[in-house]
Amino acid sequence: MQRRHFLKVFGAGVWAGAGVALGRDGQPLYAGDAAAGSPDLVAVKNGEPEALFDQGIEAFGGIGRFVKKGQTVVIKPNIGWNVSPERAANTNPRLVRRIVEHCVQAGAKAVYVFDHTCDSWRDSYRASGIAQAVKEGGGKLAPGNSESYFQAVAVANGRRLREAKEHELILQSDVFINVPVLKSHGGARLSVAMKNLMGIVWDRGEWHANDLHQCIADFATYRKPDLNVVDAWNVMVRHGPRGVSTADVVNMQSQLLSTDLVTADAAAARLFGLEPDAIGYIRIAGEMGAGRKDLENLAIRRIVL
Repeated sequence: MQRRHFLKVFGAGVWAGAGVALGRDGQPLYAGDAAAGSPDLVAVKNGEPEALFDQGIEAFGGIGRFVKKGQTVVIKPNIGWNVSPERAANTNPRLVRRIVEHCVQAGAKAVYVFDHTCDSWRDSYRASGIAQAVKEGGGKLAPGNSESYFQAVAVANGRRLREAKEHELILQSDVFINVPVLKSHGGARLSVAMKNLMGIVWDRGEWHANDLHQCIADFATYRKPDLNVVDAWNVMVRHGPRGVSTADVVNMQSQLLSTDLVTADAAAARLFGLEPDAIGYIRIAGEMGAGRKDLENLAIRRIVL
């Protein structure tokens, strides 16, 4: 997909809508937006990763809404691949560092960052830039490379996925922040917030062999992050999930925040130029009541920097 065409599709997605208008300060000018109160979704664009998060979390009332003094926080980016940040296969390290900093400033007792990686975890953490970012932000890295870190949990409302092995850090945390990168995916078509949760379980190979879209949706009925921050600063538009080169990447300079997994993914699909129901797990998760994908009925705060 050419950059110009992709940006045209992007403009017709989550940022546009019947009657939408933005003032010079980027604030919404029509009733369908969240002009006051807590929004269901915050969409921010035209800024660096740190500034996007600063503005996005402020629209939710600040990180203090989610993180209290003395709490343990787990941040789950996508760190699956041993590739550089420019490839956009992993979450942007600058965004990860900024979220860690906010949590530390809020008085968190500990801020852990981890992923059950696809490539070697040490190599992926290093090459992605996330290891250094977490260190600079005052957080702690944790591995996810051994089954001993994972505990069995029941997925009571699952149709195909009835149980899973979840990382103990998530089970023991006070606050769970899910930070996926928006990108194409060969098996799921799109990888966003719900798909990113495959990095907190051990036995994900069974998901691929047992109706991937249904299993992703099933797990979304069980595991609800406190906050989802979708990194769409650089977006891999083809050859996902690992990518081939920087030619696969479009610089979108955007970010989506929501407490609802399904809402975050529905908005991300629109941002990518797809209807939410075109992605199997988004459609199924919405039907199962795991969250809301009816963006036209939600309070959306759109911010342009």
